[in-house]
Amino acid sequence: MFRGVTALNVDAKGRMAMPAKYRDRLQESCEGRLVLTVDPERCLLLFPEPEWEQFERKLTKLPTMNPRVKRLQRLWMGHAAEVELDANGRLLLPPLLREYAGLDKKIVLVGQGGKFELWDEQTWNDKREVWLEEELESGGDLSADLDTLTF
Repeated sequence: MFRGVTALNVDAKGRMAMPAKYRDRLQESCEGRLVLTVDPERCLLLFPEPEWEQFERKLTKLPTMNPRVKRLQRLWMGHAAEVELDANGRLLLPPLLREYAGLDKKIVLVGQGGKFELWDEQTWNDKREVWLEEELESGGDLSADLDTLTF
């Protein structure tokens, strides 16, 4: 499971260094092979290859006559790029995907269980404030999906 927020930098060649705490786990689980794709919220999703393959199988089984499903298939599978950790634990972020998510110099890597999200640092900070404000305004009302979640 990947968790936590880590501030990172993108170098002049478009590479990011994977935090050391994840490198061994990624080598063991996927030999450093990952899949990077877009998210509709203008961040990138980074999956270890086996996690991506599982997600992709589920995605391709969805009804393609549903316009929303088709749009998301086009976005996620159409933008999917295979990336690999180099000997120094870095990933090359493809220019098209960096541009889509507005990733320039300062980024954050956000652990999301079986995958990561990559955000432009300022966008992440802005969105986080909006999400926190929305939670405060909701008055603590949880959707049915969250009703059974306890600490």
